Amino acid sequence: MTQVIELRNVTKSYLSTDVKTTALRDISLGIAEGEFVAVSGPSGCGKSTLMNMVGLLDFPDSGTVTAFGTTLQEHDEARLTALRRGNVGFIFQAFNLIEELTVEQNVAMPLDYVGGSKQDRHRRAAELLEEVGLTARATHRPSQLSGGQQQRVAIARALAASPALIVADEPTGNLDSRNSVAIMELLGGLAGRGTAIIIVTHSPDLAAMAGREIMMQDGMIVGER
Repeated sequence: MTQVIELRNVTKSYLSTDVKTTALRDISLGIAEGEFVAVSGPSGCGKSTLMNMVGLLDFPDSGTVTAFGTTLQEHDEARLTALRRGNVGFIFQAFNLIEELTVEQNVAMPLDYVGGSKQDRHRRAAELLEEVGLTARATHRPSQLSGGQQQRVAIARALAASPALIVADEPTGNLDSRNSVAIMELLGGLAGRGTAIIIVTHSPDLAAMAGREIMMQDGMIVGER
């Protein structure tokens, strides 16, 4: 399978009030097309930093990152932004929907940055809302939806630009168990169609629904299944 992103011997540290904290220690990880990967581990183990690295929101102190066929040699914010656009979709625990916009407008928002006509954006948003079962809610505001429905909107928005990789940070953290399973099943279906997906979860049951689980502790990968 083609590698969508690969980290090789990546280390990342942060300096705060003269205290250096190493968040990632010599991490090597590849994610291929169609893979559904869950990352688990205790708080403070480096999961969020790893997700930032995979999502091209941050750059390592050492090691290499190869994303979408491009090896990043140095921290170049313009290059990171260009690679993210159209290639990476993000899903967050807090949904991050814009209340002033309708559901359809929220889904179509990423398309404003990749071009296309208003008609094309409307058509794409309608297709995605149908895919996540929310066609009837297209004109609603986010506050008129349940938590599970809001997360489905967030997933549709992440898919708007047809990214090769979805990065999901605790996407079920604000949902009950039934909706959590439904969201994981939806993500699994997307992976089955070729989208690479990496999620953070604290739930062993939900992690077991992914095709692969990466276990972290103290900034290192300590296990995999």
